[in-house]
Amino acid sequence: MAGEILDNRGRGSAGFTWPAIHPEGRKFGAIAAVVCLVGAFLGGSLLGWPLAVLTLGVLAFFRDPERVTPRDDSMIVAPADGLVTLICTVVPPREMTADDGSGQPALADVPVTRVSIFMSVFDVHVNRTPIGGTIRRVVYIPGKFLNADLDKASEENERQHFVVERGDGVRVGFTQIAGLVARRIVPFVKAGDIVASGQRVGLIRFGSRVDVYLPAGTEPRVLIGQRIVAGETVLAVLGQTPLIEGVRQ
Repeated sequence: MAGEILDNRGRGSAGFTWPAIHPEGRKFGAIAAVVCLVGAFLGGSLLGWPLAVLTLGVLAFFRDPERVTPRDDSMIVAPADGLVTLICTVVPPREMTADDGSGQPALADVPVTRVSIFMSVFDVHVNRTPIGGTIRRVVYIPGKFLNADLDKASEENERQHFVVERGDGVRVGFTQIAGLVARRIVPFVKAGDIVASGQRVGLIRFGSRVDVYLPAGTEPRVLIGQRIVAGETVLAVLGQTPLIEGVRQ
């Protein structure tokens, strides 16, 4: 049940539910279904079955499952499902650090840790905010459609930057980056909106990546090669810089 409180001492209930289809994807599902019906009418099962599988694939791409987000102000949660492909130290993009004339705070122009999460076409593509607070910036930038797994995609691809500020002044930036197949980034929020940690903020169609810029003095609790879950996986804990090693097995 949406909004239900659960904890690590047994409160709440768990059970499987079929994920909803996000409204953004319903029109694509409807188009695919019509094409499937026409194909089945004209070509019989030889054409109908492959188109039926395609229709199911389109609906699965736009699935929007519920997530259980930890309620802890020290935690930064993952904004996207997918594979952690890059962890590096960089200066945040200019769009997140420069004065935009709004008078609203942005990120400091200093090197911080960036975590990049690659989403394949099989992952959930609804993205969520890593912290709760006020959306201070939403900046869309048109660009190329390079493979989202490449480091230079952060600077050359179509992308959309977000900066979220908590009530205590802690700010986290994250960027939706369109990939090789993706052709549109869709925001659900705008500057000035107040969001809760793990709340849905947008989606990217058909394969993409999300970069997260952690606050200075904070290191990730995830490893290169790990698969993580939007709104649930704890990406980092504020002020903690642990060295965590893993083994591929």
